[in-house]
Amino acid sequence: MSIADIRTDYQRDQLTETDVAADPFAQFARWFDQALTAGVPEVNAMTLSTVSAEGKPSGRIVLIKDYDQRGFSWFTNYDSAKGHDLASNPFASLLFFWIPLERQVRIEGRVEKLSDAENDTYFFSRPVGSQQGAHASRQSQPIANREALEQQLVDVVAKFGDQPPRPAHWGGYRLIPERIEFWQGRPSRLHDRIVYEKQADGSWSIQRLQP
Repeated sequence: MSIADIRTDYQRDQLTETDVAADPFAQFARWFDQALTAGVPEVNAMTLSTVSAEGKPSGRIVLIKDYDQRGFSWFTNYDSAKGHDLASNPFASLLFFWIPLERQVRIEGRVEKLSDAENDTYFFSRPVGSQQGAHASRQSQPIANREALEQQLVDVVAKFGDQPPRPAHWGGYRLIPERIEFWQGRPSRLHDRIVYEKQADGSWSIQRLQP
């Protein structure tokens, strides 16, 4: 079969202006809960796209760890490639793709770092192995081989045992949304797209987009 012949005709559901909540966070919570109930694999996985100081885009999968009226949060190494991108260009996009439900959520906005208190709370809730790994890995930096990486972990365990402190270079980000689009697959590629956009007075406009 040719790659060009691979296609899926989406027919599971629909999305209308009367279906959606007035508030995009309420709509996201509704869809996220439905994805959880449906057993969508890696339901909290999202594509984070950033742009470097040179204008080069880059995307990778990260895991959302919280969301509320302030925005959508995740954690990482601040010295990573995405950390450097966000330091020079604090705007990004998030994309959830829940294949079993034939749904996407696209989120765009400005990114800020979380507070030390928020970072500590989440860091110390992680398994000890993950805490140690945050010290062991110099994220996005080259390394000779797997053995060298494992030796770095051995060194961290020898230094801190099972009570490592939170590294200063490790913490969270929050994307403060300016635009949130809810996408529902439909037959014949005539998909439903409802977009919320933040207005100057803090309210949200709601509009249908053509697929």
